[in-house]
Amino acid sequence: MNNYITGKIIKELREKQGLTQLELADIINVSDKAVSKWETGKGLPDITLIEPLAKALKVSVIELMNGEYITNKNESSNMLKSKFSVCPVCGNIIHTMGENINSCCGINLPILEAEEGDNITCEMVENEIFVSLNHEMSKEHYISFIAYVANDRCEIVKLYPEQNAEARFLKRGKGIIYAYCNKDGLMKKNI
Repeated sequence: MNNYITGKIIKELREKQGLTQLELADIINVSDKAVSKWETGKGLPDITLIEPLAKALKVSVIELMNGEYITNKNESSNMLKSKFSVCPVCGNIIHTMGENINSCCGINLPILEAEEGDNITCEMVENEIFVSLNHEMSKEHYISFIAYVANDRCEIVKLYPEQNAEARFLKRGKGIIYAYCNKDGLMKKNI
């Protein structure tokens, strides 16, 4: 993480929870003067207090550390509102069903914005969707994954350089096909 908790975010989150400095202090077993010092920038919470502080403020440790917190508006977990992040260091693919803050390998990962994928071809073959892309598949430039998101599931096929940029999915109704290029980013096609 490249940030440490700021007094501004502590105060903002405390007020959002309707807590006084004394009430927050009681919850995490510190003095109200300590909370006041944090909020005015005259001190910082000890590292051992980060997890209890995040819990008391009803945010994740990552949100507290970043100074950004997310309100996920996808409370019904609609799969068609899926979001993807990809770690540029190790290649981890992170799938969520709404707004989020993710980190991997010490890096805060952005939520990828999908562009319309004109080069994504979808063919119906019996009860399957055959997805292919006319795309280079070298070690320098390749499609990392193809995903099919339907109403009730997300299926991801991990691809590697020098494979074909294609995947098959059992058809499950309307949905969205996503493809991630290591250079050009996330693409999508509604089916």
